[in-house]
Amino acid sequence: MRILTCLHTMEVGGSQINGIELAGRMAALGHEAVVYGPRGDLTPLVAELGLDWEEAPEKGPHVSFRSMARLRRIVRERRIDLIHAYEWAPTMDAAFGPYLIDGVPVVTTVLSPEVPDFVPTVFPMVVGVVELLEEERRRRSDLHLIEPPVDTELNAPVDDVTALRERFDLAPGEIAVVTVARLVADLKREGILAAIEAVGRIGDEHRLRLVIVGDGAVRGELQEAADRVNAGRQRPLVTLTGQMLDPRDAYAAADIVLGMGSSALRGMAFAKPLVVQGERAFWRLLTPESLPFFLEGGWYSLGDGVDGAGRLAGILGPLAADEALRRSLGQLGREVVVERFSLAAAARTQAAVYEEAVAARRSLPQRVRALAHPALRYAAYRAYLLRARLRR
Repeated sequence: MRILTCLHTMEVGGSQINGIELAGRMAALGHEAVVYGPRGDLTPLVAELGLDWEEAPEKGPHVSFRSMARLRRIVRERRIDLIHAYEWAPTMDAAFGPYLIDGVPVVTTVLSPEVPDFVPTVFPMVVGVVELLEEERRRRSDLHLIEPPVDTELNAPVDDVTALRERFDLAPGEIAVVTVARLVADLKREGILAAIEAVGRIGDEHRLRLVIVGDGAVRGELQEAADRVNAGRQRPLVTLTGQMLDPRDAYAAADIVLGMGSSALRGMAFAKPLVVQGERAFWRLLTPESLPFFLEGGWYSLGDGVDGAGRLAGILGPLAADEALRRSLGQLGREVVVERFSLAAAARTQAAVYEEAVAARRSLPQRVRALAHPALRYAAYRAYLLRARLRR
């Protein structure tokens, strides 16, 4: 089967990495896999996995006629059998381009916390958490759960991390609290600012060092917050490293990982204790007691909006003081990832979804009817954004 994996960005992020790694596994299973996305930091990963890459035009978060035309050209030239679109924008481009006009089957994956109501229900959908699966069952019947997979061979504990700790300038005895994230306003900014504040409160007492790995639009703001915390200290409490295309060394050097989604799972794969980051001051330690909560709702949640820094400090203090607890919780995380989130198992499930989608081709009248309601809902969404912009 010839598969085109469509990504909305090639910046470092969980959805994109999952898409590329699973495309690599599809190729290993004997399929021809091509990745389509705008040029970005993850382009070398595509080549590293031996996959072909087709460059997408740069676009904002909306349907793009240029992208639709480019997709149709690639489909014709490469004789693509199926498009796998990650998140809603590539899904809509594929829907109103090669699906509507050429009849090419589409599978969509949404790893975001929610699914916009204009995403066509005619497509098989893959979601990453049980909670979203239950919500979407009210709107669509062809649903599949593939929890965000992790390559547990590439992401695994490292016995001797002395050299890695030196790379991050971590002194002996310092407790490294590591977060790997895109430094953007959506989802990440609030929590990382809270983490900086939390380490500022208790970092000296517990010998903490917060290491923030990543880049993005709010990096300057985060650096300013870090500079305020570090000012007047005998040692820096917060370090921003910038982007790392391969952040495995950062996870390996960590004593504690902060994260959400795929980043949380990668930290677990390295047998590190995990504090799950959400929004509205949500922080929660992964323990045997909290594990069912995360398996049901995913590695993210919403809090009550009250004192996120204080909440995180209350978790980090006892964890930093108890090496045995860190070791046992890290082992728990590793076991969960190996048993439930392996990349090989996800690839087999995804291949079965592809086979079903290709076998269920629809006629042009059926495709037009299937996209009529999504087109209206998307038009309403765009009109809402326009009204909101005019009110500002």
